Amino acid sequence: MTRLEPLALRRSEDAYMDALLLPALNDLGAPMLRALFPRAYLDVNREPYELDPRMFDSALPSHVNTRSIRVAGGLGTIARVVADGQDIYHSRLPVGEAMMRIDTFYRPYHARLRQLLEQTLETYGQAFLLDCHSMPSSAIPVETNPRGVKRNVDIVIGDRYGTSASAMFIDLLQKRLSELGYLVRRNKPYAGGFITEYYGNPSLNCHAVQIEVNRALYMDERSLIPHEGFDRLKTDMALVIADLIQLMHRNAPDTRQAAE
Repeated sequence: MTRLEPLALRRSEDAYMDALLLPALNDLGAPMLRALFPRAYLDVNREPYELDPRMFDSALPSHVNTRSIRVAGGLGTIARVVADGQDIYHSRLPVGEAMMRIDTFYRPYHARLRQLLEQTLETYGQAFLLDCHSMPSSAIPVETNPRGVKRNVDIVIGDRYGTSASAMFIDLLQKRLSELGYLVRRNKPYAGGFITEYYGNPSLNCHAVQIEVNRALYMDERSLIPHEGFDRLKTDMALVIADLIQLMHRNAPDTRQAAE
């Protein structure tokens, strides 16, 4: 169905985020949920029915959200374009194709994610969902320090402007990452997508944060091959996640422990 080569399609993937984080999560006993299908095929960080009517060969059902900002940008539940703006498909898709992808991939993914969060809340009294993504360096703001040196932002922490997670956890993430030498910003340009907004509910002790990592930190963006920065980032993320879980231990409701 696609007009693009595989490497072009892969510009949209959150490359190697599972490999960067899995060792740390395994050591700490925390679960990881990873999609085994491409974001260019189906994006679980969207509402279930954010679809662009221009992509399909017949009318979409009335419950579909065709007017979201993400749909307008070509990046709905089924993307129209890859990260660099190239059209993915050479012709319109059947509406049934969209419904099949949502039923077969989207719904099981979110059912499992809800189950993990509910189990964690029941066992520990709180849960922390870390939704991990990578961002192309070309799409990241460049900042100038007081000495006039320009530099890309390394990591963006998204908490939906303070609504999806307790501030003490976000403060810790930013502080520890900054101490490790990363240029960290909150919510700009990425405040968090559907997953952060939908699952984050600090009043119920369920915290959700989106992490966007500059791909240039750990891989060659043209070949998508990891470089020498990969191991450093993996080590640093393990340190930060361990500190985060320690903070959750200290602040667990009813003296119960929590980790997600």
